[in-house]
Amino acid sequence: MSRRTPTTIAAEMVANVINVGVQPGDQVAVGDTVMLLESMKMEIPVLAETPGTVVAVKVATGDVVQEGDVLVELSA
Repeated sequence: MSRRTPTTIAAEMVANVINVGVQPGDQVAVGDTVMLLESMKMEIPVLAETPGTVVAVKVATGDVVQEGDVLVELSA
């Protein structure tokens, strides 16, 4: 039996979380928008880079995230 390590999706910049589009158990494909961030009055979609199942959402709407903060954990 093999253990899989969750893949993380991290913030690329300091931003406000304006919409979380996934919850644990959701399936995502490459390119799916998992949440929207806002920085300097611009909306930035956060996209899944790998397919998988959402294991955990680490932020909520209204949170302020820093560069490198984990937003979502995925399991392949």
